[in-house]
Amino acid sequence: MSIASNIQEIRARMDRAALAAGRRPEEVLLVGASKMNTAAACREAIEAGIGALGENRVQEMREKLAQGAYEGAPLHFIGHLQRNKVRQVVGVVSLIHSVSSPELLEEIQRQAEKRDIVQDVLLEVNVGGEASKSGFAPGELRQAAERALSLDHVRLLGLMTIPPIEREPHGNLPFFQEVFRLYVDISENLYDNGFKYLSMGMSDDFEDAIAAGATLVRVGSAIFGARQYH
Repeated sequence: MSIASNIQEIRARMDRAALAAGRRPEEVLLVGASKMNTAAACREAIEAGIGALGENRVQEMREKLAQGAYEGAPLHFIGHLQRNKVRQVVGVVSLIHSVSSPELLEEIQRQAEKRDIVQDVLLEVNVGGEASKSGFAPGELRQAAERALSLDHVRLLGLMTIPPIEREPHGNLPFFQEVFRLYVDISENLYDNGFKYLSMGMSDDFEDAIAAGATLVRVGSAIFGARQYH
């Protein structure tokens, strides 16, 4: 199967999931998670009409930028972001999905201020309370969102989450539903319903994420094939 045919199939499944949930298919953007894939694969996905590309690693992103990998589509940063690499990401990507701590939020503000830009971001929610994952606990989100609201070089547009590994079919649906409730609450009460993006769902569970309210799904292996780890 080609990348183009994979995207076509994923989009068809996304559309069915949205319609089954009483939603419009155009409400959900497909982000191709292009980690460990070549610049040529990224270009192929763009030619096939991918909504955006998302990278997890700063060094890999920079290498592929130099090769013109992302020309023609928005570039998102979707992986864990270290504070000492923020300056290499701010102003380069259109959206940072993974703001996982107050310190990272402040560093993005500092770097964006230096460039005199406003950086769009999402707050990452550690919905499963897993020690191995970064992100704000659900009870910490409101304070983080209030702080983001006070920053003039950061624009908070929503939330992102990576739930625990599924142990049974549809096992992540309750986590997605919980994050959707947080998304609606913060958007309504702090942001005048101004949130745009709820980033959740990957290759194995994006249909459940759409059913729960996701507006961005991050799909990698189902588009590009299994990653080759070395």
